[in-house]
Parts: sequence; structure tokens; C-alpha cells
Amino acid sequence: MTVKSTIEAIREAMREELAADPRVMVLGEDVGTRGGVFLATQNFIEEFGEHRIIDTPLAECSIAGVTLGLSFKGLRPIAEIQFSDFWWYAANQLVGEASRVHYGTNGYLSAPFVVRIPYGGGVRGGLFHSQYIESYLYNTPGLKVIAPSNPYDAKGLLKSAIRDDNPVIFLEHKKTYRAVRGEVPDTSYTIPIGKAEVKRPGEDITLISYGLAIHYGMEAAMLLEDEDVSVEVLDLRTLRPLDNETILESVKRTGKALIVHEASITGGVGAEVSAIIAEEAFEYLDAPVSRLCGPDLPAMAFAPTLEDGFMVNTQKISDALLKLAAY
Repeated sequence: MTVKSTIEAIREAMREELAADPRVMVLGEDVGTRGGVFLATQNFIEEFGEHRIIDTPLAECSIAGVTLGLSFKGLRPIAEIQFSDFWWYAANQLVGEASRVHYGTNGYLSAPFVVRIPYGGGVRGGLFHSQYIESYLYNTPGLKVIAPSNPYDAKGLLKSAIRDDNPVIFLEHKKTYRAVRGEVPDTSYTIPIGKAEVKRPGEDITLISYGLAIHYGMEAAMLLEDEDVSVEVLDLRTLRPLDNETILESVKRTGKALIVHEASITGGVGAEVSAIIAEEAFEYLDAPVSRLCGPDLPAMAFAPTLEDGFMVNTQKISDALLKLAAY
């Protein structure tokens, strides 16, 4: 085991898959000579050559369209959209085309590709480098959507995504790239897509989240130990398909649920999780299902005070948990 940052784990996952499978390739803006804007593909072009590490024009629609076409030809491309804010130009190729390929061809065609997309706030990215896009992708049957919170999960899930025969959107919270570190096995491993994980067992409340917010949730759960409140922290890891079984198993045991995410509250992943719990675990609940999410604002502000106001944090989660514990 070696301690790595999230971006190092992502880089390692791609390097291992590129070395193991000649069908794997990488394309995107600045992924070649520069090694990516976040250095996720650093030194890849020297190691694997220009025919497998391809610098593209600044055209996300083309990146997604070429990726889809390459997958039709039996390759397994990994595309990078530099920031989530720019995915809209690729939306038709991903949502309107790739998600429907297998269904629309009665299983004749598959689209085995991964699109990596850095997302989220907390890095002073302002209006055009901080968007949360999971709600839009989550609403698209035919796409798998993954949002890891730590290096171990990021590496194992990315390797599974590259090997999957379906289009996978791999969301990477930018603030976890270097701020979150953890032990990663030195040998190859995978993590099943669609399986949540209990990061911290508890008895009184289930806290459900993903991405960066998991770490604030873990801190809040530790703080509530002083209040004699036992919080179970559940990391969804995969947003589509959701692991309903693990969600319900946890909530039925604790009787209370707080769903946390940084994306705006209306129509978010938390709304769907709330509905699942209300429909299938209502009789086990000792309090209303609660959500702590980002506000319904058009974009993330650049000013530090306003960005901090938008983001969830340890104190906000602690307060929400205490409120729920009082029922």
C-alpha cells in the first residue's frame, strides 16, 4: 500500500489500463504534451505515444462524438472534459446518442467508453469552473455515473469503468484531487460499479453523500460523538445505478436519514434517494427524511464568502444532524 492523492490514483488507474489493454486510449484538450490541466495524464504521451494520447481541439462536442465513434470500432477511449462547465457542448453526443446506442440497436452496438469530468466548488473557480452537473446526467437512462470521494475508490472504480461495456461518466471533485490522500494498493484491483460503502458505522442516523462532502460528513459524525449521537456515513460512490439495497438496509437500522450534496437541492440526487427511502422504508422512519444541499442559485460565486456560503461544510452538517437527532 502507498499513500497517494486522488489525482495520483486516477493517473495510476489509467496508466495501468493503457499498459494492459492496447484498445485503451486517451483524448481531450491538453492531455498530451501538457499532461492535462490537472496533470492527470502527465508523461502519458512519452510513454504511450501520440496515437494513443491525443490532444484535441477545444471542441467538447467533437471530443464526445469522436469518443463514441472510437467505441463503435472496438476501442475503449477515455475522454477528458477539462471542466464540468464545458460538458454542455458534449451533451447531445452523451445524452442524446451514447446513452441510447445499446437499446436502439437491440444490443448490436455497445459504447464502452469513459468520460472523465472534474466538477465542484471550493477551489475559487467562480461561475464557469465550478458547476455541479450530476443531476442532469443522473436523469439519463443508459449512462452510468460514478462520483468517488477518495483515492482508493477513484482508482478501483475508474479501472472498472474503463473495462465496462457501457458509457460511463466519471465525476471527479476538483478539491479532492490533492487535498484528499489515502492508502492505495500497489497491485491492480477493481471496485464494482453500483455498490455503495459504509465508511463509518453508526446506530442513530444515516448520513448519505458522495464526493467531497463525504469528508465533511465524516468530520461531523466524529463531532457528534460528544453529543452521544452515533452517525453512520454511507458513501454512494456510484450515482447511477444507485445501490438501493445498501441505502435501505442502513436507514431501516438507524431510522433516520440525512442526505448531503453540494449540488442544488431541487431535482438533485438527494431527491431521488429521499423518494426511495419514503417509498420503501417509511415504516422504519423515526423522523422525516432530511436533505442538506446547495442552494437553488444559477452558479457558484467567485467571492470567497459567497462560495463558502454555497458549499456544505462540517458545521452545517453537524447542525443538520443535531436537528434530526432531536426528533
